[in-house]
Amino acid sequence: MPSLRLALAQVDTTVGDLDGNAALVRRAAAEAAAAGADLLVLPELALTGYPVEDLALRRSFVDASRAAVGRLAEDLAADGHGDLPVLVGYVDRASGPVAEGVSAAGRGQREGGGEESAGSESGATGVPKGLPQNCAALLHGGRQVGRYAKHHLPNYGVFDEFRIFVPGRDLLVARVRGVDVAVAVCEDLWQEGGPVAAAREADAELLVVLNASPFERAKDDTRLALCRRRAREAEAVLAYVNSVGGQDDLVFDGGSVVVAPGGEVLARGEAFAEQLLVVDLDLPEGDPSPPDVERVQRVVVSQEPAPAREPVPAPLAEPLEDMAELWAALVLGLGDYVRKNGFRQVLLGLSGGIDSAVCAALAVDALGPDGVVGISMPSSYSTEHSRSDADDLAERLGIDYRVHPIAPMVEAFLANVPMSGVAEENLQARVRGTLLMGVSNSEGQLVLTTSNKSELSVGYSTIYGDSVGGYAPLKDVAKTDVWRLARWRDADARARGEREPIPEASITKAPSAELRPDQTDQDSLPEYDVLDALLEDYVVRAMGRSELLEAGHALEDVEKVVGLVDRAEWKRRQGAPGPKTTAVAFGRDRRLPITTHWREEDE
Repeated sequence: MPSLRLALAQVDTTVGDLDGNAALVRRAAAEAAAAGADLLVLPELALTGYPVEDLALRRSFVDASRAAVGRLAEDLAADGHGDLPVLVGYVDRASGPVAEGVSAAGRGQREGGGEESAGSESGATGVPKGLPQNCAALLHGGRQVGRYAKHHLPNYGVFDEFRIFVPGRDLLVARVRGVDVAVAVCEDLWQEGGPVAAAREADAELLVVLNASPFERAKDDTRLALCRRRAREAEAVLAYVNSVGGQDDLVFDGGSVVVAPGGEVLARGEAFAEQLLVVDLDLPEGDPSPPDVERVQRVVVSQEPAPAREPVPAPLAEPLEDMAELWAALVLGLGDYVRKNGFRQVLLGLSGGIDSAVCAALAVDALGPDGVVGISMPSSYSTEHSRSDADDLAERLGIDYRVHPIAPMVEAFLANVPMSGVAEENLQARVRGTLLMGVSNSEGQLVLTTSNKSELSVGYSTIYGDSVGGYAPLKDVAKTDVWRLARWRDADARARGEREPIPEASITKAPSAELRPDQTDQDSLPEYDVLDALLEDYVVRAMGRSELLEAGHALEDVEKVVGLVDRAEWKRRQGAPGPKTTAVAFGRDRRLPITTHWREEDE
C-alpha cells in the first residue's frame, strides 16, 4: 500500500490581508516540502481570512481573491515548491452551468432580498450579488488545477454564509501519489449525506476537510465525535484542518485531527497554536478505473507512488482541561484583536476587584507587561483594601501603573449639576470612563472594558461609564467562571514555580462597584452561582418562564432576572466586541429586538 505524507497547516490569518495570508501559505509550503509532504492542506478561506462577511458581495474583493490564487500558484512554483499539491481556501464566484443553475433556481430557500443582495449579475431576487462562493483551490505546477465550492452554507449562530455565498454542487477528487483524495469544506462535514456520501461513492481513500470552526467550550469533543462518524460513513481516512487565531469576536482554536475509518485518532494538533501537522498515511491505491459518479470532478496530480522513506512520528497533542482551554482562548482572542488592529498597548481601570484583575492578567499573558497600562481611579467610596489590592496586582504583573483619584472631578461636576442616588453612582462610573478614554486618545492605547457576561446579561454596567472600551475580554464569561479562571491561573503559576499574578484578596472579597457606602452586588442580585445557572437557562437555552420554573429556579429570581435581562438589550447593542466562548454569546448568536412588548409573564 502506498504511503501518503500529509501536511495540515494551522495558520493564523487576517481577513483581507491577501498578501500576508499568501506569505503564510508559502511558509507552510516550504516547511511541508522540507518534511517531504505529498500534499499540503490549509484551512477554509485561508487566503482571504474568515469570516469575510459582506466583503464577499464586493466585486473588487472577489476579483482580488481570484487574482491572489493565481499569483500564489506562480509564487509557490518560483519558490521551488511547484511539485507540492496545495489545497487552500479562497473566495471565488460561480460561473458557467453552475451560475445558470443558481440563477434559474433563485436558490428557492430565500424569502426575498433587497436590491443590494439581489444578484444583479444573476438576475434572481435573493441571490447574493456577484454569485460569490466559498472555495478551495488545488494548486500544482504553478497553476490552479482543481476547484471545490462549499455545498452547505450555515445560517445559524454566528454564521450567515447563506446570505453571502451560493452553494457548490460538485465533489472534487484529486489523485495524489496514486491515492484518491476527496475535498470538503467545514459545514459540509456537519450535514448528513452530501460530500461525505459522495466521497464514499467515488471510492476516495482520503477525505480532507478545510475548516474555520470557531471555539466554544467542550466543542473539541463534539468535533472529534463528528469526525469519527463521518470517517466511518465515508469509509476513508478523514483529515480535519482548522484555523487558529482571533478575528473580531471569534477565536479559532486549531486542534486539527486525522481519524481512521475505524475511529482511531492518527494525529492531533495543538490547540490555540500555529502548527504544521505531518502524518504518514498508509492508504490503498486508487482504482485504475474509478467509478463514474455524477457531479464528481476528478483531477490527476500524480499517479506514481510515494518513494520509500523513514516514517515520521505523528503529533498527538493532549486536549486542554476546561479552564486552561478557556484561558488560552481569551488570551489568543485578545492578543490577535490588539495586534491585527494596529495597537501596541491596552489600557484598563484597576479597581482591586476580580474582573479587572483577570482582565489585566489576560492582557499581560497576551501582550507582555510592556503592553498593558493600568489606572486606579479611587472615589470617595473606594475602600483602602481595594486600593491596596489594585497596587498589589500591578506590582505582581509588572505593568505601567498609575493612580488618578476621581473624587475632585466628581465633586466639581456635582457642584454645577446636583445629582443623587443612582444618577450620582453612574456619574462616578462615567468620570472613570471619560478618564480612560482621554488617556487612550492621548497615548493611543486600546481601552479594555472589564464587564463579564453575568453583568452584561442583567445590565449591571453604566453605559458610557464602565462599559466604555474597544474590546471586552470577559464578555462571554460568567462571573462564576471569572473566579474559576483566577484560581486556575494562580494554580498554574504555582505549578511552574512562579508568583501568582492575581492577589488572593481580589478573589475572595465580595464583589462591589463601590459607588455607595458598603455596596455589594448581592444587594440587588441573587448569589452569582444562582444567577449564572438561571442565565444559562434563559440566555443560552432560551427557556421561557414556565420552563425556568419547571427547571427549579425560584419564582422571585425568575421574575427579577428575566426582567433585568430583557430591559438591558439596548445596552448590549452598544457594547464592545469580545471573544465568543459559549454556544450562545451576546451579539450574532442572540438577536432580539430592543423595542418589544413581549414579556415572559405574558406566556
